[in-house]
Amino acid sequence: MNAVYYEGAGRFSLGSCEIQPPRAGEVRLAVAYCGVCGTDLHIAHGAMDQRVRVPQVIGHEMSGTIAELGPGVQGFEVGEPVVVRPLDARGETPADKGVSHISRKLKFLGIDTPGAFQQSWTVPAFTLHHLPAGVDLKLAALTEPLAVACHDVRRAQLRAGETAVVIGGGPIGTLVALVARETGAQVVLSEVNPARLALARSLGLQTLDPTRVDLVAEVARMTDGAGADVVFEVSGSAAGVQAMTQIACLRGRIVVVAIFSQPQEVSLFDFFWKELELKGARVYEVEDYERAIDLLGAGRLPLAQLVTAVEPLERLPAVFEELSGGTEAMKVLVDCR
Repeated sequence: MNAVYYEGAGRFSLGSCEIQPPRAGEVRLAVAYCGVCGTDLHIAHGAMDQRVRVPQVIGHEMSGTIAELGPGVQGFEVGEPVVVRPLDARGETPADKGVSHISRKLKFLGIDTPGAFQQSWTVPAFTLHHLPAGVDLKLAALTEPLAVACHDVRRAQLRAGETAVVIGGGPIGTLVALVARETGAQVVLSEVNPARLALARSLGLQTLDPTRVDLVAEVARMTDGAGADVVFEVSGSAAGVQAMTQIACLRGRIVVVAIFSQPQEVSLFDFFWKELELKGARVYEVEDYERAIDLLGAGRLPLAQLVTAVEPLERLPAVFEELSGGTEAMKVLVDCR
């Protein structure tokens, strides 16, 4: 069996998968597909070496089937299709106030522990979620980023009839727009990349290119001067931060989804003047995973159009090199079978 190991900034190697027999409360999985995400690229660039133990298998956006059950595991069967919610909150303390998914000693599988870019992966059984029978395992590998989007939209408390603007049309921003549309809201996606704009339009999303139109004026026009009820900042850009307070309506809600490694200038006057709310959104909770799986099973979201390519596991080192060099890819899946 094969696995791909992160060896340090910019370096990956193909090696043997070390099969770990499941201990009590664990399950060994036969990994089917695993998506490459922005966090994986941060690791590839060496930006998370303080958490990743080299050499280590990474990856967490996966789907697969159960290969072996450890002692005491109930509710699952060998051969069953599953996905992993890659959070281990067993270090949670009372100081975390019950917010397990962002607890201080949270471990993220595929970062703080070995991940899914391998053919066999042993994980705690409490991380597993059942998949609907007959589900396409390629699309099921999008459950994790889809759960991120479900969490973001739930944090926004977005309601039918409201207007939402998503700033940033990458994989997560596009998924946020699709999930937001499912609530019955009017959704507008703001993006500067022509290829991503074209993809969003092919998905039936309304788009704006802020390099061609005045985003603030256009949102005002579309909302009869009111502004957006909810703004999702997913671009991770200074321009996005500047725009988010300007396009929000009175008492609008702003959800920061992007990860900002540096402090940003934010218009606090807009927060005072319009009584705005600012919310953070990080990873997901159990209900977000279940919501994502429900959406996956219903088949209403055009998820297949988000998959740019499916590559064999053996090509993963080359895939990281290609993605690091700049690409218009939306979501690359790795076939780990």
